Amino acid sequence: MTESTTASSVAEIEQRIGAFLETKTKTTWEPEVDLFASGVVSSLFAMELVVFVEGTFGITVEGADLAIDNFRTLRSMSSLVTRLHGDHAGA
Repeated sequence: MTESTTASSVAEIEQRIGAFLETKTKTTWEPEVDLFASGVVSSLFAMELVVFVEGTFGITVEGADLAIDNFRTLRSMSSLVTRLHGDHAGA
């Protein structure tokens, strides 16, 4: 994957997660806004995010990857998806 492809993919991932968040919260989110600090994400909604990310991007989030920091921002979620796709491709 080239650098421009990766950048495009990250932007697309952020857009898809952002659209999900916007639908659920009726608010548009910047990529670096801490969703937990904002008070918008409860423990139940955090699990919805995990299920959404897994289902939408065809990945499994488990073990250490379930850390709150991986779901804190749009950017951190897109990084997680990109990394897990890379791990899957290398498997």
